[in-house]
Amino acid sequence: MQQQKFYLGGTWKSSKSSIDVVNPYTIKIISTVSQASKDDLNKAISLAEKSQQKLNELSSYERFEILNFISTNIQKNEKKLAQLLSKESGKPFKYAIGEIKRASQTFLIAAEESKRLPKEYISLDWTEKGKGKEGLVKYFPIGLVGGICPFNFPLNLVAHKVAPAIASGCPIIIKPSSSTPLLALELAKIINKTILPKGAFSVLPMDRETGNLLVTDERIKLLSFTGSPAVGWEMKKNAGKKKVILELGGNAACIITGSANINDAVEKCLVGGFAYSGQVCIHTQRIYVHEKIFNKFIKDFIKKAKILNYGNPLKSDTDISDMIDEKNAIRVEKWVNEAQKQGAKIILGGKREKNYYPATVISGTNKKMKVNAEEVFGPVVVIEKFKTLSEAIKLVNDTSFGLQAGIFTNQQNEIKQAFEEIDAGSVIVNDTPTFRVDHMPYGGIKDSGLGREGVKYAILDMMEPKLLVQ
Repeated sequence: MQQQKFYLGGTWKSSKSSIDVVNPYTIKIISTVSQASKDDLNKAISLAEKSQQKLNELSSYERFEILNFISTNIQKNEKKLAQLLSKESGKPFKYAIGEIKRASQTFLIAAEESKRLPKEYISLDWTEKGKGKEGLVKYFPIGLVGGICPFNFPLNLVAHKVAPAIASGCPIIIKPSSSTPLLALELAKIINKTILPKGAFSVLPMDRETGNLLVTDERIKLLSFTGSPAVGWEMKKNAGKKKVILELGGNAACIITGSANINDAVEKCLVGGFAYSGQVCIHTQRIYVHEKIFNKFIKDFIKKAKILNYGNPLKSDTDISDMIDEKNAIRVEKWVNEAQKQGAKIILGGKREKNYYPATVISGTNKKMKVNAEEVFGPVVVIEKFKTLSEAIKLVNDTSFGLQAGIFTNQQNEIKQAFEEIDAGSVIVNDTPTFRVDHMPYGGIKDSGLGREGVKYAILDMMEPKLLVQ
């Protein structure tokens, strides 16, 4: 098996050190990827800094062309890319193809946003001293961006860092997940064909020690990290003076009120709870159902969860497949078993087979159980009942996380109350918290993160305002 090279500022480079990429379903090595060293990272940083002037000289039209080219070529190769994504991540093909389409859209959105970077005229004659003067606020690139990406969306979460960086004129170095680096390298092949200045983009698979230099090196002006809360907040503590954007996930909750369309709620919660084995930051983990419809909801939910099709992620009819690795499947199993010992009831699933953990439904939990309090990041859904909406909102908020929440209701007053009282970055009406489109502001509060993704909002984080007074 030929070792794949990494992409260092416009050049493909190999090294003596490498990582194996394992298909979670077959548990076979599908690729070996060269691993970048500290010297390689330092060279990438130096090249990125040198590229800044050329980036500054790119017109809006040229940035648009670069981003549009990337979007178009992702779309042209979507089946090939989706198959590779399924192989390296174990993501069922129907979800993998959806991710490829979203990544193409993310770059297209960035292409459009590159035409309307922020600029503002302000009047300064509000006081006597300002008479005869006016101001122009223009935004300039913040500088080199370090992007650290997780395994679960190996193309689109990379796109959410790279596309805004190109649109705003910032060079960027990407550290992909060691489990799923192949899609980021495929993206580099596409970007290498554009007129983006060489040095402005690198994809460097690295070990944790080397990658941590993206956190501590003062030449990195913005760190964008997507991953676990424990790692993210530690990075922020060590990041020095650089700006830090954290997307850290959570234990997303969904409320099903008495006025909800039960069939619609069941169908959407099924996808929200079990798509990609729950390995999604906004996985629908906690479902609170009004007591008058609880029995019907849980009966219908279990009935449909039982017929989810397990199998090879490359098959188009596969609903659920293996988790990213056995270590994570064992962790999920341990948390579920622990909840059961503490009094919770396993209604469905709960029996692990190597990397595979089945769709699992639990009830009778309390807030201290890890399946409630922590981010399961697996195919586990907790379903509990409530009497009043205020009670349900209190349950939703009784957590250290606050990324997204969902509510199914047919009452405008319930929507208003949920929006005003739920502590989360977004409240999704008549859909699950797993809903996301790529131009919306996306991020959370409390332990769920800092700042917002979503192309326009990431661009704003990657730029600094400068005022001209005359």
